[in-house]
Amino acid sequence: MGSGNTNISVADSNAVLTNRPPEFAIIPEPVSLLRTSGHFTLPDNVIILASPEMKQVIDYLKEKLSVPTGKFVSEYTNTSAAATIRLMLNPKANQTLGNEGYQISVTPTLIVIKANKIAGLFYGVQSLLQLLPKEIESKELIKDVDWRIPCVEVTDYPRLPWRGLMFDVARHFFTKQEVKQYIDAMVRYKYNLLHLHLTDDEGWRIEIKGLPKLTEVGAWNVKKMGDFGTFSTPGPDEPRSYGGFYTQDDLRELIQYAKDRFVDIMPEIDVPGHSLAAVASYPELSCTPAAVNYRVRSGEKIMDWSHGAPPIALLDNTLCPANEKVYSFLDTVITQVAALFPFEYIHMGGDEAPENFWQKSDAVKALMQREGLKDMRQVQGYFEKRVQKIVESKGKKFMGWDEIMNSDIPASAGIMSWRSSQFGVEASHFKHEVIMTPQANVYLDLMQGDVITEPKVYNTVRLNKTYEFDPVPAGADPKYIRGGQGNLWSEQIYNIRQAEYMTWPRGFAIAESVWSPKEKKNWTNFIAKTEEHFKRMDIAETKYAPSIYDPVFKASRSADRQVMVELTTDIDGLDIYYSFDNSFPDRFYPKYTEKLAVPKDASLMRVITYRGKQPTGRMITMPVDELNKRAGKR
Repeated sequence: MGSGNTNISVADSNAVLTNRPPEFAIIPEPVSLLRTSGHFTLPDNVIILASPEMKQVIDYLKEKLSVPTGKFVSEYTNTSAAATIRLMLNPKANQTLGNEGYQISVTPTLIVIKANKIAGLFYGVQSLLQLLPKEIESKELIKDVDWRIPCVEVTDYPRLPWRGLMFDVARHFFTKQEVKQYIDAMVRYKYNLLHLHLTDDEGWRIEIKGLPKLTEVGAWNVKKMGDFGTFSTPGPDEPRSYGGFYTQDDLRELIQYAKDRFVDIMPEIDVPGHSLAAVASYPELSCTPAAVNYRVRSGEKIMDWSHGAPPIALLDNTLCPANEKVYSFLDTVITQVAALFPFEYIHMGGDEAPENFWQKSDAVKALMQREGLKDMRQVQGYFEKRVQKIVESKGKKFMGWDEIMNSDIPASAGIMSWRSSQFGVEASHFKHEVIMTPQANVYLDLMQGDVITEPKVYNTVRLNKTYEFDPVPAGADPKYIRGGQGNLWSEQIYNIRQAEYMTWPRGFAIAESVWSPKEKKNWTNFIAKTEEHFKRMDIAETKYAPSIYDPVFKASRSADRQVMVELTTDIDGLDIYYSFDNSFPDRFYPKYTEKLAVPKDASLMRVITYRGKQPTGRMITMPVDELNKRAGKR
């Protein structure tokens, strides 16, 4: 990837194979990037030439440039002095770029970013920052850096308009400052939608005037640590002091903060299931008289999933579809949510609603008879259609998880396809607007590496699986696929550092899937860029998962029933060293070359990956008992 007028194709990944850092490491991959001759060096006095309506982009760029470089950055609307960076809106729209596309031209003396709209300038700034040395990510001055970038011509625009991350602030509460921190990390990768999951069994996080118990009772539970879903039921004396909520003023502040960074916030109120926090606050919303004794969940088991979906509820965490009080309650909630959030959609959940308490309810039986409903799916369908009408009466669009398609929901309902892409494909043929978010690729709460290295969750999605995500799968009507997003559920995520760790680098892969042209995606090239972005995140002090360096363990049995272990890596160029003698291997230990027989009396295997002389992965300790279990009987 030398100088000269060379078009850098993603498919051209030769530079990666030598483990030399790529000259350009922009994530998501731009539509086109042309290397031209020469370099640009940031001068001591940086002059940004821009017009006043670009203020939010100018302020963002000034801060990003001045803090780490220590250079003096000023902006002008016109000046006789030579500009350093020019931000320009096209006088006549460039149809190729659309509303969010941009062009960057870097010459030895000037950087020009052009776009049709201010959002495009903002995304151009993100790419410019990724062209600068990694130290640009610092939150404090860094001396002795050569602030130089190669000359390039970039033309770029998104594949899809909806590029989102869902942040579950209900299972564990994240402060307003932490949500801002999450937004700041998102926008670096050109995400434009934050889906806030505001209510669940573990907490109700939004102030609703006139319904004070939702936050007085519903926002608090007992703090527990360990494996969520296995905690003991809290006793009456354990303090319910863990949690929190956002006032409406807090949410206005977050909405504005996001808007200044070209991010919309979509609220989610999850009903009729996942509603224990609401039911504990107002038991009259339930079909079940015992709800007067319910408390907000603190992570104890409340569902039996052993029979598949829908789960068998051990207590009734649903709103009662046959209770008129539920619909007036939802009207109050939705009225305030609609007034607060400018975004066109309100997400009303609809997933994983258990049916066993409804089946026993006389009120539900009477509703079925009155409305001619044949089964519980139709009961939920009746509920969803009524909620959709309430949402639409407030001038908003209604969205739900793909279970809302179990009945003949009107086509004006947006569908978030999570159980598999197939539900989104079907929804697109019924003319629903679809957001693709299949759990097999983009559920960010799932483990990224081996279960022995991660907080245990029921499944694993490694980075290469996330990178396979195609938001417009074969068979879908692309006209109705609005975009895609990753979902970060927080049952096992107790703090913002772990939220970051679970999001990145899988968030890089999702960003590239929803922004970059499909034909530009290339795993080898992406990994080389990801490694460069790890260095950037180190400087920014953002946490990420190094799981791509961890080997994949595969255990089997030989003909004589001996346990065999096979190790593979998701990325090329790594050597694996191992020990069975309880010591900690380095590169002077045996190197893995082929399937190994586990020594008869060994109790554990330790492995570590290197690239040349440098350790890259974590020291992993694999108990031989675990390998035995995985090898199964033979």
